[in-house]
Amino acid sequence: MSEDFEEAKETMEILYEMAQILNTGLDRTSLSILVSLCENGVNPEALATVVRELKREAAALKLAEGKT
Repeated sequence: MSEDFEEAKETMEILYEMAQILNTGLDRTSLSILVSLCENGVNPEALATVVRELKREAAALKLAEGKT
């Protein structure tokens, strides 16, 4: 079981490094949640669309807060 954990940990580290190279802005926790959702059958393209929309909304809220 420890070997499986180590493999999963290494896989997540590689995915995180890829996310950093691609400048996704995802932290390890968010990336882990997204991977888990994909592993449980969530459509990756739909998930990517949701993440992009949430980032857009967060940026818009941040901008609006700065103007008030």
